Amino acid sequence: MNARRWAAGCAALTTGVVLLTAPAASAAPTGCTYQLNTGERWATSYCPSGTGEHRIHVIQRHFLPEVGLIAIEGPWVPAGQTSYTGITAHTTVSVWVDTRG
Repeated sequence: MNARRWAAGCAALTTGVVLLTAPAASAAPTGCTYQLNTGERWATSYCPSGTGEHRIHVIQRHFLPEVGLIAIEGPWVPAGQTSYTGITAHTTVSVWVDTRG
């Protein structure tokens, strides 16, 4: 009988811990924009709404063909903040905003 009570207590405690630690629902950032400044060599992304995160992502082509493409990413930041990264002087091929959450 004690083993059954102990098992039931453990199950209830585990359920409580799982429910208390469950993350809040989040929505991917929306309304995202980016800026690219090749003269000053930086790129930024900004997402004004949502509860997830975003970052700037830039692809550049190295001037030496054997090197190939250069992927440059900014840090993940919450919506409402700016993700910033420096870029190189190489040719920019593509720019976009990654989102998650």
